[in-house]
Amino acid sequence: MKAFTRSGVVLTAAALSLSLAACSASNEEPAGDSSSESTAGAMTELSGNLQGAGASSQESAMDAWRAGFQSLNPDVTVGYDPVGSGGGIEQFLAGAVPFAGSDGLLDESEYATAVERCDGDGGAYHLPMYISPVAVIFNLEGIGSINMDAETIANVFDGKITKWDDEAIASQNEGVELPSTNITVVYRSDSSGTSDNFTDYLEQASNGAWPYEATKEFATAADQSVGADGTSAVVDTVTSTDGAIGYADASRAGDLGTVALKVGEEYVPYSAEAAANIIAASGLSDTANGENDLAYAIDRTTTDSSAYPLTLVSYHIVCSQYDDETERALVTEFEKYVASADGQAAASEAAGSAPLPSDLSAHVESILDEIAAG
Repeated sequence: MKAFTRSGVVLTAAALSLSLAACSASNEEPAGDSSSESTAGAMTELSGNLQGAGASSQESAMDAWRAGFQSLNPDVTVGYDPVGSGGGIEQFLAGAVPFAGSDGLLDESEYATAVERCDGDGGAYHLPMYISPVAVIFNLEGIGSINMDAETIANVFDGKITKWDDEAIASQNEGVELPSTNITVVYRSDSSGTSDNFTDYLEQASNGAWPYEATKEFATAADQSVGADGTSAVVDTVTSTDGAIGYADASRAGDLGTVALKVGEEYVPYSAEAAANIIAASGLSDTANGENDLAYAIDRTTTDSSAYPLTLVSYHIVCSQYDDETERALVTEFEKYVASADGQAAASEAAGSAPLPSDLSAHVESILDEIAAG
């Protein structure tokens, strides 16, 4: 049989002889400790080429997921194009890839398009796979951390505050020698779920200081501003520009300075633990596509100082139904590995993300079992 391509999956003759029952630990010898869950995602004859695209925030985690899954399934190759959330959704809805990574949610028209794109009439689901704080990053020599409330951050990013020693910043940072350096705002120029999360935080938490709606396309009135395409470009631009400020997945902050956000009466630096706490306090979006669509509405206005409100939940967007047996197996087995304890630990080690809570991980895997059953 000649290989052919469908929705980013290269199928081979061997892949058509899947033995799904072989997934369980009961009929397969696990590597190493018999108590290990590392057999998640392992199959005896799974093969092919699985391609995804989307959020660049997931890139480090995705590298770890790909390596882990491919070690369990040596005849599978997983590729991922970190083109940004908007680009990943566009490729997914066009049928070019069978899953997308996204830091933002599908809008109403994209949900409708997903019904046409996916097999059956169930449309698409958001499956949370990556929980990470978004860091407000800056470049000021000798300063590693400063405090800001959401209103100040909004005014900085919209160009209303243009100097680092402005009283609005200085008053929250007693004892810090802030320079009179001009502020250069660095933002994502591509359609970005990170921008969507950042502007959602500014819209919800800044007491009206942010004049725009939350969106994947960042807007600013700042005269001294630079757009950068993708997370790496934002980080590189901030790193090379004295006085620059930007925002990026915290795993990419590196040696740059970062902002501690005012939450209640305290200033909270980013951490994986604080990011996980904001998820526990948030519910699902009222636009979710049924009970299997785990699209969260993050509460950015919390006063609980154990939580970090500028947190993104990055999703893998999948179809609720894949009629092609091999495509369905490749997608669901890969995603079950990503959601597993081993997959989440790999992402945490590679990217500093917060592992999914165990009950959420189990819920995701149960949804994938339903999709796998066809």
